[in-house]
Order: sequence, then structure tokens, then C-alpha cells
Amino acid sequence: MAEKEKLRVLTKKSTSCRKKSQYCGKENHNLSMFFIFLITLLIVSLCSFSNSSAKENVDILEELIVTATRYEEIMSGVPANITIITEEDIKNSTAQNIPDLLRFHVGMHVSDITGNRRSLSVDLRGFGETGPFNTLVLIDGRRTNQPDLSGVDWSQLPLERVKRIEIIRGSRASILYGDNATGGVINIITKESDKPLASMSFFMGSYDTFKSVAFGNIASKKANLFVIGSLLKAQGYRDNSETDAKDLGINLNYYHTDSLRLNMSAGYHKDETGLPGALKESDLIAGLPRTATTRPLDFADTEDYYFKLSPEYHFDKDNSFKIDFSLRKRDFLSFSSGDWGSFTGNSETKSISLSPTLLLRHKRGSVSNTLILGFDYHRHDNDIVNESLFFGTPSKGIYNLQKKNYGFYFHDELRLFQPLSINAGFRHDKAEFDFTPSKPDNISMKKNLFTTGANYNFYKRSYFYLSYAKGFRYPLLDELYSFITNTINTGLKPQSSDTYEIGVRHYFTDSNYIHFNLFKINTKSEIFFNPISFNNENLDGKTKREGIEIALSSKFSEWLLLKTGYTYTNSNIRSGSFIDKAIPNVPRHKASAEIVAFLNKGLTITVNGLYVGSRSFISDFSNEYGKQKSFLVVNTKFKYQWKNILIFIDINNLTNKEYAEYGVIGGFPPERSYYPSPKRNFLVGLSLEL
Repeated sequence: MAEKEKLRVLTKKSTSCRKKSQYCGKENHNLSMFFIFLITLLIVSLCSFSNSSAKENVDILEELIVTATRYEEIMSGVPANITIITEEDIKNSTAQNIPDLLRFHVGMHVSDITGNRRSLSVDLRGFGETGPFNTLVLIDGRRTNQPDLSGVDWSQLPLERVKRIEIIRGSRASILYGDNATGGVINIITKESDKPLASMSFFMGSYDTFKSVAFGNIASKKANLFVIGSLLKAQGYRDNSETDAKDLGINLNYYHTDSLRLNMSAGYHKDETGLPGALKESDLIAGLPRTATTRPLDFADTEDYYFKLSPEYHFDKDNSFKIDFSLRKRDFLSFSSGDWGSFTGNSETKSISLSPTLLLRHKRGSVSNTLILGFDYHRHDNDIVNESLFFGTPSKGIYNLQKKNYGFYFHDELRLFQPLSINAGFRHDKAEFDFTPSKPDNISMKKNLFTTGANYNFYKRSYFYLSYAKGFRYPLLDELYSFITNTINTGLKPQSSDTYEIGVRHYFTDSNYIHFNLFKINTKSEIFFNPISFNNENLDGKTKREGIEIALSSKFSEWLLLKTGYTYTNSNIRSGSFIDKAIPNVPRHKASAEIVAFLNKGLTITVNGLYVGSRSFISDFSNEYGKQKSFLVVNTKFKYQWKNILIFIDINNLTNKEYAEYGVIGGFPPERSYYPSPKRNFLVGLSLEL
């Protein structure tokens, strides 16, 4: 540990001159358990139909979402497969971070890359290793995707700050948000309150985990201020997987008048984390423990600040004008090593965003129309100092990479009569890239997008929908730029996709529903890292993703809730050099189930299970190395509420399964390598509301 701290100090000093400007668990019982799960789905469906014949409850107000159209909209008016994770869902879950929550929902595949809940990959709709770059992640509507290969830092927001999460699947979000939303968008909405409150929480668990969280809210008729802070220390399941993290968040709402509102939010995150790296199959065969590391000095340190200001003015009853302005600064220092030598990267990324939007509503008789017009400006400046020692040869490079993004869009929804709504949207988007040093030193790209869809409410809250949307993503800064030759890959093109989907969400009762969705995504010029040429390229063939998503929720009584989900994803390369090969790290089958029992005297018990099918290894586009085997993991939570005191215990991986979520082809010569996932572990917590 002392050696690593010394290395941290040395690397920070040496890079301070920044240019200004599975083994897989066995397959046993997994397939049979999968069929048991399908039978469970059938039972739930039958029970739901049975419940539908019973006396209906009092009508429940339909949930509103803000992500799909950038304004409050009822779910049945959006032609997409939508999931809303509520604050109650979060409290009942066994999740310790946001990706832990997401992994149980249809269409999503989550991989804990390092096994310490620090570096996670979230893939929506089967993009595999490029999933993080095809899934747009927002915090209160603010983009959090980095402009480079570092993707989304899921540790930047602790779970305790989250009020709800909205997931909009499909490319239609590209019209409103632009780049990175090919698979869909995840909007994380932070806590705020109009009531005075305060709370303190303490957590202890496996791997010397300790966490403390405190938050408070001050409220008046015209303003409310919410502040939250947290500390986390954990050694991690594997050697060199320790984490030391600090977070602070603020939300402020000020209502100047009934028509003028001002929202301000800010956050600070800092962490120091060890990176244990992958274990090669030969290491495991030789007897190396799955908790071991061959990279005892590798680490990543992050410091992240953001500030967001959103004035909003309402006029003529339902019309509004809003401006979102945000700033972000992220410092990232990392050290990695291997048989080839070592690499130190020190980067500072500054981001600024400005997004004015105008919302116009009009209604005449039974016909209503909602039009949103908007403009997005994003700028990212990335200053980098890289030091490397490759096979005994040292080198140092100082770089400045910049991306500027401009997007104009409109989206219109026309409701001809109460059950039927039709919507369409258009976006013109342009990106400009500048690189120093480089020849040439700049390049620009642009895309035009279109979406259309329709919804039909056929029975109370139940609805049917169909839609088409065009999505895209630009190359990332370090996909486009070569640090070795200091040149731009002028042949790399933007990726584009056509997404089609059709679905139905039917409520048997107010508390029981089924959502069935079919989707198809045709992609051309897909951007990927070619492990043969060691370059970022556009695939020379088209790719196709098609699948089925089924989600069911049944509340049998006031004390028992059951949720289940199943995803089938066929993700293949349809032509070119890798014709008929499967996209790496995309399971064809994924299923989940969760039972929540609300017992007497404040006791709640949650049991959930996740099945993930076999999938090709990361970087194995030729599908030559076999597959990572499937796994089934079961977790449970016991929660007891007494007045203003909450006590809980989470037990994850209840059956002590040995498995690896993430496998990659690596090393010299290349071989199968794994990031082992934690065995049985627990977390105990105590919360007190003051």
C-alpha cells in the first residue's frame, strides 16, 4: 500500500506539466433454472388475469416522465418501452449503486469490470463492449457521458442521492439529446423536497466496507435547499481493489413567482481506487486465487465537479421557456502495467453546455398539439499528459483534444382524439473536433435525424405503440485521434442506426401489468476497436440487433409484490469481414425475478434473482475463443422500519456462486481472461430520520 501511495505522488508530479489552453461458473442447473423462470412468468400472467376479474381499485394517476420529451408527459403518450424506478423500488432493492439497480431491468446488461463496483459497463439493447458509448446517461437532464473512451463514471453519484430513474429504450432520444443515445437514455433524477427533513445512515459489510451518508432539507414557501454528503471506504473483493470515495450534492429550488422558477444543482466527487485487472486463464489453472491480482500497483484517481443552473418561465398557462446551463471539470489520473511495461495517463476535461428549449401547447376541442423547439451547445476540452514505458522505451506526450457540438431540434405531438396520439421529430447535429499536436488538426461531422411514432390507449391506462427512429454516435476523441502518430483518422465516419419497435403495455388491474416489446436495430458504419489491426474502425459490414422484452408486475395483495422480466437479444454482424459473427459480450437470454413481501410490524423481505446467458468474450469478434458461461445469482434483503429508525441487511450472491461477469481476450499471446465477481457478501445498514 505504501508503495502505491508513493507511486501516486510520483505520477502526479511527473504529469503535472499539462499544456494549457471464468471462468466462468459451471453451466450446471442454469438452463433448468431458466425454464423454471419462464414457468414463473406464465404463473404471474395467469394470476394477473385472475386478478383482473376482481373488483378494480380506485384509479391510480398515470405516472409522468420528463426524459422522453424534455417536459412532463404521461407514459402512455410515448411510443417506447419505458421503465420508471421509484424511490420505493430503490429502498426495497439489494443494490449498492445505480448499475446494480439497472441490471434487473429488461434490455440492460451490466458488467462489473473490476469486481469492486467501481468500473462498470452498462449496455442497453445489445451493443456489447461499445454499449457505454451507445447509452446516454443524464443526471437531472445533464449529459454525463465523457467525450473519450472513459465513458460514464457511475461512481460520480451515490445511490442515496437518487429519487427516481427513467429509462427510455430505443434511438428516439437521439432527436432530443443527440450523440450517444442509440440504445436509449437513462435519466437519473436527484432528490429534492418541499418539506423539512434530515437523515443519517451508516453501513458496514464485507471486505471492510464502511459508508456513512447524511442529508438534510430546508424548505419554505418560496424555496427549498437539499444537501447530501457521503463517505465510502472498502477493501474490495480482490487484492488491489480498495476504494476511498467522498461525495457532496446540493439541490436548490427557488420560486420567484408562480410563473418563474430557478433550479440550481451541484455535485462534488472524489475517489481513489485500485485496479486489480484481469486474471488470465493460465493464471487460474496454475492455482492463482480468484481474489488475487497480477497488477498490485495499478490505480485510478478521480476528482469531479459540476454545476447546473436552470431558470424556467411559464406563460399563457401551459407554455414555457427553459434554459439549462451546466459546467463540469473532471481530473483523472491512472496507472496501468503489464508484461509490456507501464502507462500513466493524467487528463483534465472541462465541459460546458447550454440548452434553451421552448414548449408550446395548443388545444381546440378534442384536438391538442404540443411542440418543443430547442438548441444544444456542448463543448469539451481535454488536456492530457501521457507517460509510457513500452518494452523498455520511455515516452511522454502532451495533448489538447477538443469537441464542440451544435444541435437544433423540434418534436411535435398531435392528439387527434383522446385515445390516439401521433408524434414526430427532427434534429440537425454537427460536431467539430480540434487536436493539438496533429496534422491535420481538425475535422467536422454532421447528421440529420428523424423519428415518428404513434400511441393508442385501448383500455383505461393500457396502450399500444409503434415507432421508428434514427440514432447515431460520433467517434470519441481517442477513437478519432492517434496518440502514436499524432494524426486524425479521417476515414472514421459517424455511426448511424435505424430502430423499429412495436409494443403493448396492458394493465389487468391498477397494480398488475405486462409490457411486451419487439425491437429491431439496423446499424451501419458501427465504430469498434479491431483487435486484429489494433485500430478504431467502422465495421465493413452492417449489424442487426433484434429482440423481445417482457416485463410483468403483479401485486397479489397489500403485502406481496412480484416483478419479473425476460430479454431475448440476437445481436449479429450481417456482412463484411466478421459476417454472421455474434457481437461480443451480448447474452442472448437474460431473465430476472424479484419478490417483495411487506410483512407486519414494519418488516420487508426482498428476494431477487438474475440469470445471464452465455456470451462471447470482449474483443472476440471472430468468435474463436468460445463463450463465457451463463450464471444465476440470488440476493436477499431484510428491512425493518420502526418509527423513524430503519435497519436492514443485504446478502448478495446468496448461493456463494463463483462466476465472472466480464471476460476479455487479452495478453501476449492472447488468451481468455476474467474479472472474477464477488462471492457471498453482505451489507448491514442503520438509518435515522431526525
